[in-house]
Amino acid sequence: MTKEKILSRDQLEGRNVVIEALRREKRRIQAVYLDAQAKRNIKVEDILNLSSRQGVSVKRVSRQELDKMSKTGVHNGVIALADPLPSWTTKDLIDDVFNRGEFPFLILADEIQYEHNLGAILRSAMGAGVHGVIVPSKRGKGLTPVVQRVSMGGAEVVPLIRESLMSAIKHIKKAGIPLVAADMDGVSLWETNLKGSLALVLGGESKGVSPTLRSKCRKIVSVPLHHNLDSLNVSVTAGIVMFEKCRQEQKG
Repeated sequence: MTKEKILSRDQLEGRNVVIEALRREKRRIQAVYLDAQAKRNIKVEDILNLSSRQGVSVKRVSRQELDKMSKTGVHNGVIALADPLPSWTTKDLIDDVFNRGEFPFLILADEIQYEHNLGAILRSAMGAGVHGVIVPSKRGKGLTPVVQRVSMGGAEVVPLIRESLMSAIKHIKKAGIPLVAADMDGVSLWETNLKGSLALVLGGESKGVSPTLRSKCRKIVSVPLHHNLDSLNVSVTAGIVMFEKCRQEQKG
């Protein structure tokens, strides 16, 4: 793992994402701005206690000041400024997972245009035990304030790697990890063995998985749907496939 130079800072908005960032301690929290009128509930107490324990300054400010600072429009009375998360490459992440004696579980998400979708994928990935989400270095969304807020702390746990997908696939194939795409016209997900190492390939909201990426995959799977529905939201599809893999692993 290589830490990127601190050339900028991330803005975290919302109680859950700020609590997770403080709790996980993956990066330095520079300051926390808290609504001066916020009621002392469990989450506010968590923010205050965790900040105090780590020596993070908590500044009580007006709701109007938070509104001016906000980049997402939904801050829930708290905004934190933080160092960027440590950066990973696909190769380093795969090596790290194998060194821990685990089977790599990765997601490649091509050209995700809507921040809420990428944030939702990261949130589900955290719950499903995914080791990393890989997105193109020049296309689609990265780790924006909205993505981090929607991920509800998922971005603190699951690395988001920005890298050429072709480069990532080269390392994935070299490691012997099968690539499986979730797209239309595939075999039924319920009849597909997802146990062990896996790299799940997702396409963008409008185009699906590109022909180039499909050609790199060992198998194409689809979620069986009723009433002639041809597709689901990409984050919903991702969640279904992730937790179907979890179900199969637990079943043994």
